[in-house]
Amino acid sequence: MFYRENGQFKTSYRADQQILPISQDRLAMAIILVIAFAVVPMLASDYFFRAILIPFVIMALAALGVNILVGYCGQISLGSGAFMAVGAYGAYNFFVRIPGLPLIPALILGGLCATVFGILFGLPSLRVKGLYLAVATLAAQFFADWMFLRIKWFTLDAPSGSVSVASLQVFGLPIDSAVSKYLFCLSVLAVLALLAKNLVRSAIGREWMAIRDMDVAAAVIGIRPMYAKLTAFAVSSFIVGVAGALWAFVYLSSWEPAAFSVETSFRLLFMVIIGGLGSILGAFFGAAFIVVLPIFLNQFLPLVLGLVGIEISTAGISHAELMIFGALIVWFLIVEPHGLAKLWATAKQKLRLWPFPH
Repeated sequence: MFYRENGQFKTSYRADQQILPISQDRLAMAIILVIAFAVVPMLASDYFFRAILIPFVIMALAALGVNILVGYCGQISLGSGAFMAVGAYGAYNFFVRIPGLPLIPALILGGLCATVFGILFGLPSLRVKGLYLAVATLAAQFFADWMFLRIKWFTLDAPSGSVSVASLQVFGLPIDSAVSKYLFCLSVLAVLALLAKNLVRSAIGREWMAIRDMDVAAAVIGIRPMYAKLTAFAVSSFIVGVAGALWAFVYLSSWEPAAFSVETSFRLLFMVIIGGLGSILGAFFGAAFIVVLPIFLNQFLPLVLGLVGIEISTAGISHAELMIFGALIVWFLIVEPHGLAKLWATAKQKLRLWPFPH
């Protein structure tokens, strides 16, 4: 009875095109933003910020970019880790080589470097698709790993390939504490998520979805597959590149090419699949599942096994985490292949009809 749109009339096209047309959704979103920006910084501990919140926010941003390419345009990509690496090293080179360059322009320039890199490796999508495209984008991952490891110019001739940044500031405010890092990453996520949500609702977003559903029919009705696919690669790579720069600058502070391995690409793809393909909200659900679940299992397994008198080593916990994590992913894909976002949409629909039978 509380989640009904009865009586909420739209009197203009502007009101009808709102992202959140129901007043209850707008109220819920306002409460979530207030909690995220105001309440959490006052209550969360330093460990909670560094171990959970900051990785979750950055990975949610990266999953958002991957979802635009995979979920909305239907182009399978296994090179997301490479796009993150290009964004990180691109931002690093601009930040270090240009004296006095602010952090935000450096992040944007890193995202633009990832955009160019993504378009370059998105060109095979014009001729191949499916698993063949996945292999082509996987080549980007291996190429990026080789490039940043062997070409010392990108790392300012560092022998080990490891680079670091320090004394980050935004508008004169230092980004050094866990709270300031969280708030900065959250602000970037909120801005890019809003832009992405509006973009997928626009004409180009509809072109992406038409290419995803049936590219031949989309071409027949006048949609240019080359333009749609390359713009999807460009937008996705930019967002993923900015996320990679945040991961390197804010979360790691010191990193090497191994920080963006092929495992990162698979994790991002799992986030999109579990959260829900073709859903902005699904990126948040998937990131929460991937980031929080291993930490929860690490704390929960010793407690449960201790109750039954079974001792388990740290290595055993790590192996058990991988087995349980993989089993849950397989089980979840069988039970709900459309992801957590679909479960959330179904729950909202049932709430609209409650308490009547349906």
